[in-house]
Parts: sequence; C-alpha cells; structure tokens
Amino acid sequence: MTMAVALQRITDIEAQLQQLTTGIQATDAATSGTSAATSASFANALDAALGATGQSGAVTGNDIVEGAKKYLGVPYVFGGEDANGMDCSGLVQRVLADLGIDAPRVVQDQADIGVEVPSLDQAQPGDLLVVKGEGHIVIYAGDGKIIHAPRPGKNVQLVDNYLKPSDISTIRRVVPSASAASASASVAGTAGVDGSLLSTLGLGGAGTTAGASPSQLLALMRSGFSQAVGS
Repeated sequence: MTMAVALQRITDIEAQLQQLTTGIQATDAATSGTSAATSASFANALDAALGATGQSGAVTGNDIVEGAKKYLGVPYVFGGEDANGMDCSGLVQRVLADLGIDAPRVVQDQADIGVEVPSLDQAQPGDLLVVKGEGHIVIYAGDGKIIHAPRPGKNVQLVDNYLKPSDISTIRRVVPSASAASASASVAGTAGVDGSLLSTLGLGGAGTTAGASPSQLLALMRSGFSQAVGS
C-alpha cells in the first residue's frame, strides 16, 4: 500500500469521524458510549495508516527486534542486505522485509518512513534511530539497547545504546508498539479519541493532547506522513 492510498484512507476516516462526532453532539445521554466507539474507530484508523508501509496489523515493534536478532553476527558489508553481509540500512530493510514491510534502501529515505517519535525517552522496541547527518541508522531494542551493523570489520550486534538525544536526527516508528496494540484492544476504557490515538502510537502522556478535536488529531496524523509523500 502506498502512502498516497493511506492518506486517502485517512480522508475517508475523517468523514466517518465527523458522523460519529455529530452523533455525540445530538445525543448527550449516549456521549460516553459513542465517545468510546469514536476512540476505537480512530485507533483502527491509525493502525490502517501505519499499514501504509505494507505491514500486517499484527506486527509490533517487538517483532522487529526479534527479527533483527536473527542477523546478529552477520558481517558488515557496505551495500549488503542479506545474511551474507549487510550495512546499517541493509539490516533495517531486510528485517522489515522479513515482516512484510516495504522500506527504502538508504538511511536518508528510511529517515522519512512511519511516524516521528518526539524524544528518545519515548522510544519503544522496534523504533528506528537515525543519527544526525543520516549516515547511520539503528534499531532500538528496548532497555537501553540497540541492534545495528556498525562498520567494516564488525558484525551485526546488540549493544548498549551509545546515542545521546543530541546525536539523533529523528526517531521513526513504523509499527505500533506491543503496548499500543494491547491498548487499542481495550480502548473503550479510554477518555476519548485523543488518548486512543496517542496510545495506538505509543506516544501518549498525561495532558499531551488535552482538548484536541478529531480533526486536529487527523491533521497531526497527516503531518507524520507528509514528508514521505512529498507534500
């Protein structure tokens, strides 16, 4: 699925959300139940949008980490992208391809996929950390660890994350985190559409989007894809 198709889906979903919002305003007595339905719909919409890079909705960040671990020990080979040898971006592309996710080949393009994570503190397993200058990319493995193909003479390795926030150009999330996938299943217990959206993204925090409307959140969601489609 292309990014353009994903954006069209978002447009379609926006219309559906408008209908739901109208229903909420018209029936105060049903506000709580309808709001939960709106949240669930938006969570499902976000999962569909994250599918723009081709991944199954069942794929999580933990799957990316486990997939990367299969290549531990593979030698660094510049331009390589298989078990015979791979460079940093080749590792990322190979791991994502194994999970059915289409990804560009080079770091500069991989730096635009998925949605951006605001800070290293909010990174989840499976997120991609792009080094400033876009000359290197690593897979965040959780617990302060990363998996990467470092340089000639080294192998793909799992090591402590040596990157400081100031070293990182962008952090990209291409699939929902495991906790976010779980949260979307119990979205009826959330306060509203904004909490559902951030839970699905795995970027939530108290008060992060207090008072945000569905249209505002959709605009935020669109902006996460705008670079990838060149808009």
